[in-house]
Amino acid sequence: MSKANVSKRYAEALFQLAQEKNKLDFLEPELLIVKEVFYNNKELNAFLKHPKVNSDKKKQLIDEAFKGFSSEVINTLKVLVDRNNEEAISSVVDHFIALVHDAKRIAEAKVYSIRELSDDEKKQLSDVFSKKLNLKTLTIDNHVDPTILGGIKLKIGNTIFDGTIKGKLERLERNIVSAN
Repeated sequence: MSKANVSKRYAEALFQLAQEKNKLDFLEPELLIVKEVFYNNKELNAFLKHPKVNSDKKKQLIDEAFKGFSSEVINTLKVLVDRNNEEAISSVVDHFIALVHDAKRIAEAKVYSIRELSDDEKKQLSDVFSKKLNLKTLTIDNHVDPTILGGIKLKIGNTIFDGTIKGKLERLERNIVSAN
């Protein structure tokens, strides 16, 4: 089984457990901290991935490093260690967060524009696309890209809404070429 599939299965199992215990809002911030700890602590990663360190010592370190965290998070980390899937921790967190956001109808849009958008413009975009996509919340992450020439391009998940001049010119070019 691929690492992506492994990560998804663990995330889905943890998500179902969190839903059953009504702990989605509680586990999400804990998992974000776990991800940040693993991202910033290379020594911890090296220790957990080291083949000569037995799993009991690895699990003891998890208990110490994440003392005070929920048993669901700690037990998930321990299962990953037992099954030699320590490298999947970050991906499990990402998949879990995506599942939580889907359940809560929350999304993030990457918006490309020729200039920084004002707060009002971001709010208008958020309102329009939230309704269009039946989302409760849509956060806007604005990126300035002078190559688009004008207009805006939104990327929400795997969906792209391209209203840029550059995009229109490219579509026009494809239509002209395909007509010949």
